[in-house]
Amino acid sequence: MYFSSERDLAFKYGDHGPGYLLRGPGADVGIIVLRPGDDYRNHYHAKSENVFLTLEGRVTLWSNCRSRVSLGPGELYRCDPGEMHYLVNEGQERWRAVFIRVPFDPSDTVPVEWRPGEPPPPREPA
Repeated sequence: MYFSSERDLAFKYGDHGPGYLLRGPGADVGIIVLRPGDDYRNHYHAKSENVFLTLEGRVTLWSNCRSRVSLGPGELYRCDPGEMHYLVNEGQERWRAVFIRVPFDPSDTVPVEWRPGEPPPPREPA
């Protein structure tokens, strides 16, 4: 048996960023918050898929530096293993979402420097 609550979360950047409700053994599950103007750097997971389910607000998710998707409440997006993803809150409200990363592997995050408007970066295939 395992129990966790959002009220007990420690977010990566104080009041925003990812906060983990569960870390392993099979999955990472948590809440991510981006304030207006915040972004979450471009990265990918070589072995894991990453799912985002928006609870409130809107976020723009860039996939592989090419596809732009706007996510609002109740909308879900799944990133496949190897799919780069960059998140930015371009709105006036905070964005809050559940994230799930499966399988659990705390070392499976590969940062790739990129921001919208820049050419896609070269990288090794996942």
